[in-house]
Amino acid sequence: MRRIVLVLALVVAATLPVLAQPDPGQLTAEQQRQIAEWEAFLANIDWTFEGDTGFMGDQAQIDVPPGYAFTGPQGTKELMSAFGNLISEEELGFVAPRRQPDEVDFDWFAVFEFSDSGYVKDDDKDDLDAAEMLRVMREAEIQANEERRRLGYDTLSITGWAIKPRYNESTHNLEWAMNLTSGEGGALVNLNTRLLGREGVMRVTLVCDPEDLEATIPEYQAMLRDFSFQPGHRYAEYRRGDKVAKYGLAGLVVGGGVAALAKTGLLKKLLKPILVGLLALAAFLRRIFGGGKTKTEGGEIA
Repeated sequence: MRRIVLVLALVVAATLPVLAQPDPGQLTAEQQRQIAEWEAFLANIDWTFEGDTGFMGDQAQIDVPPGYAFTGPQGTKELMSAFGNLISEEELGFVAPRRQPDEVDFDWFAVFEFSDSGYVKDDDKDDLDAAEMLRVMREAEIQANEERRRLGYDTLSITGWAIKPRYNESTHNLEWAMNLTSGEGGALVNLNTRLLGREGVMRVTLVCDPEDLEATIPEYQAMLRDFSFQPGHRYAEYRRGDKVAKYGLAGLVVGGGVAALAKTGLLKKLLKPILVGLLALAAFLRRIFGGGKTKTEGGEIA
């Protein structure tokens, strides 16, 4: 059975051999049942490993590099639902490291979602005003947090840029990262990448422990080099008459920032080890609760 790290906030120990195996005598019957159900759930995910190609619908693909696992649209939706996220129906792919053969590790992961908003012109590539974009997003905080309260989730506030918006004209990739704090004092980081295509934008979100962001970025960016749009869907294949998005690069950043605040959240009540349903608050980022240390809130899909 393909296994994955399961840590339930200071209650259930990890199941991978890289961490100490829990003493079965220390687990209740209910905890053992939940571990078994979690493993059975993961065994049914359609994983693609290195050497194979992972397809993201008919839009894009990734040549799965050594040390990674990929699952497509259906598996991504199942995982996101299990993690407590609302399904957007735009999910196309999920990539996570694979440290051991046939074992998926959640030190970090990336989620791919495609928006068919149309071709995004990059005419404003030389005029990305980070200060102005931050001001607009902060103005949107009030409304976004009202929505979060309505849905029963903690508020989020932008404290500044972890990485200011930057655009790679050769790859047509836009990237930025925001530092956020929750109403309960938790710190989190949203690293956002937008891969521009002919018909829209592939939204890629990196989720990791904020403390690991700097070390994770090079690995994450190396993984993205194996991503490509399918022939006919590439940015350079734009033709007159194609649908054109109603916003440019700055709009992608501002819209993504507002979404980060308005989203229901990937981990909901991460620091509260309350079991809710099958997967409850399974902490899929091993280092969040690894080694018995409690850390602040992890990541959130933007």
